[in-house]
Amino acid sequence: MQFIQAQQDRWQRLDGEGPAQPVAHALLSVAQWQAARATWPADLPVGLALANTDEVEDLASDLPRLALITLPFPKWTDGRAYSQARLLRARLRFAGEIRATGDVLVDMLPLLARTGFTAVVLRAGENEASARRALGLITDHYQGDVREPRPQFARMA
Repeated sequence: MQFIQAQQDRWQRLDGEGPAQPVAHALLSVAQWQAARATWPADLPVGLALANTDEVEDLASDLPRLALITLPFPKWTDGRAYSQARLLRARLRFAGEIRATGDVLVDMLPLLARTGFTAVVLRAGENEASARRALGLITDHYQGDVREPRPQFARMA
């Protein structure tokens, strides 16, 4: 898991309602991407900032062009981003970075990793060292996940 410090992030959200001007490491909304995708240079890295209500399946044809997708946790009890990440990894085979943003707590790290997240921006006040420890607390799970889809009984057979 990669830990992102917001002030050192190379990805920059582009504000505005109109079509975004192509720049490297632009982080766009879905509406901005839909307005700009036809003219966006194929060799220019682009990312999407999804909302919890966005249907990831609608982006299937665009996924090979995307380097980053950010999924928000507006509050730590809202788990829709876990489902979005799992769909992106397991069903749609998205190979780019999936980043958790918003109200992300240390306790969430193991499930973030199991559902396909590769990067995280921790909520203010959360400790990165504690988050790294949380990732190593449980090393085996009975259920399958995006990295190992077979449940434990199938792996042992």
